[in-house]
Amino acid sequence: MLKFRSLLLKSKSKPKQYNALAIVRKLTSSQPLNTFYSRNAFSFWKPHAFARANSRVPISRNFCTAPDRDTLEYDVVIVGAGPAGLSAAIRLKQLCQQNDTDLSVCVIEKGAEVGAHIISGNVFEPRALNELLPQWKQQDAPITTPVTSDKFWYLTKNRAISLPSPFHNEGNYVISLSQLVRWMGEKAEELGVEIYPGFAASEILYDANDKVIGIGTNDMGISKDGSKKETFQRGVDIKGLTLYISLSRTYVYFVLVLGSKSQSPYPCSPQKIIKQYNLREKGGAEHQTYALGIKEVWEIDEEKHQPGAVIHTLGWPLDNKTYGGSFLYHMKDRQISLGLVVALNYQNPFMSPYEEFQKLKHHPAIKPFLEGGTVIQYGARTLNEGGFQSIPYPAFPGGAIIGCSSGFLNVPKIKGTHTAMKSGMLAAESAFGVFNEGLDMNTYWDALRNSWIWEELYKARNYRPAFKYGLVPGLALSGLEHYILKGRLPVTLKHGKPDHEATDAAKLHSPIHYPKADGVLSFDVPTSLHRSNTNHEHDQPPHLRLKDPKVPELTNLPVYAAPESRYCPARVYEYVADEKNQLKLQINAQNCLHCKACDIKDPKQNIKWTVPEGGGGPGYSVM
Repeated sequence: MLKFRSLLLKSKSKPKQYNALAIVRKLTSSQPLNTFYSRNAFSFWKPHAFARANSRVPISRNFCTAPDRDTLEYDVVIVGAGPAGLSAAIRLKQLCQQNDTDLSVCVIEKGAEVGAHIISGNVFEPRALNELLPQWKQQDAPITTPVTSDKFWYLTKNRAISLPSPFHNEGNYVISLSQLVRWMGEKAEELGVEIYPGFAASEILYDANDKVIGIGTNDMGISKDGSKKETFQRGVDIKGLTLYISLSRTYVYFVLVLGSKSQSPYPCSPQKIIKQYNLREKGGAEHQTYALGIKEVWEIDEEKHQPGAVIHTLGWPLDNKTYGGSFLYHMKDRQISLGLVVALNYQNPFMSPYEEFQKLKHHPAIKPFLEGGTVIQYGARTLNEGGFQSIPYPAFPGGAIIGCSSGFLNVPKIKGTHTAMKSGMLAAESAFGVFNEGLDMNTYWDALRNSWIWEELYKARNYRPAFKYGLVPGLALSGLEHYILKGRLPVTLKHGKPDHEATDAAKLHSPIHYPKADGVLSFDVPTSLHRSNTNHEHDQPPHLRLKDPKVPELTNLPVYAAPESRYCPARVYEYVADEKNQLKLQINAQNCLHCKACDIKDPKQNIKWTVPEGGGGPGYSVM
């Protein structure tokens, strides 16, 4: 666990597990410790109590969105301790050192700890890390398993047909991204970055001129009925040039915000920002496209383990109209990473990505690796696959959008960490120019277009949209692009319709009958969910909300056969009979993996994903 110095008051003694909570309670209340429950030791942070000595952080109470909200000001506030956010924080502090100046930099993370919400394949390309921290090999980075083999299979129901591998993973590493960001958090802290996990940014703050000037964290200790519990703690306004990131559409963007004054909070939605400032139109971008990735980490027998071996597949268990594929990576310590990625523009409402993943594990080419093994962890998240076509103009008054939320995933490489990191570095350099050279964040757009991110994504731009025509045409077009034209096709293909519009009516398809989980290779959802370490405070307002509570029973159930009960990999949504034996939608928000698939795939866009109390959600450690 990172030593968050400002919260622990720079204690030189090694803190005990309960130490931070004890300090917070001692400083903020005389109420007994045992009356409070939290997974996160910092859930009751009073920021004014933790201003560090000689800090450039001025504390203000007289300008906040509610009379009793505290305001904390930094030069730079980064929301989201992912690879892009931490790269930005590190790069900012490096620039400060190189130019003999100082900027106060704070990172806010909604996970209970750094890395808790981070999940990825991950075959890691170290290009951006080589630029950011060239000595990472000498600094005990958790990057120790180089790729040793690289296979690509086309799966039929009973066979694996070898194809030429297009991935070029020489020089790459099989890693756990959640472990890498923990290490990056340590590096950031060593440079003077302050990191606060367990705080969810729930609103964006604007000034009178509609300029973004900061974020607000959500109130904690509120019960389901909206009343304040004994544990109530008012949220905090945090202002400064703010970097903002997360993993998917609803809570997924990086914002750099120039400090100012505001009393106007708005929901923390990047879609609102993009629409409000017409960023897609300004950048000539299409809508974003998404996929759902489901993953397990297994511990397998020593004789089956091949450290660094990489396998990608396409084909079965998905049909020829559904884009997606699987991966199997041999990590260190007898661990393998196994997953299935399904594009969310699939048509059949009866399809369950979770159940397709369970089927995958019984394939004759996959099953032998798993037999005798044990599942260590389970998780899921959405991926932004829009790529070059979907990158919006990244700068707006007071901020900028960066990280994987902009669509920096290189689909044919199946990699986005290196591009997300580089975008954070470029944004940090532009932000530094704002403070020290009087520039504005529009320089970030120019930096992006002149970087290797732009070149890489331009060459890869036609792979994902090629598969809207089906598997065989997609393979033909992508093969032509990769092996012959090398990204120089004279046209740029367009994406199809948005993912939620792609779902067909149930009457056009037949129900899919999935086999029952055997408890050895395949598992039911509750078993998998337990392995994700997911936890939410039960007595809190639901963070999954319906815009119109009638839509599930009047539209989703009769027209689409209740697709939300299948596309969710955590059984958050299920239909149960009421006292009149009528099926009604029940939302089990405490199961939520924060994958955001519901906000993307719901046919009528009726589900609104908002942030729960900070510290809630999955608790990934090896994902």
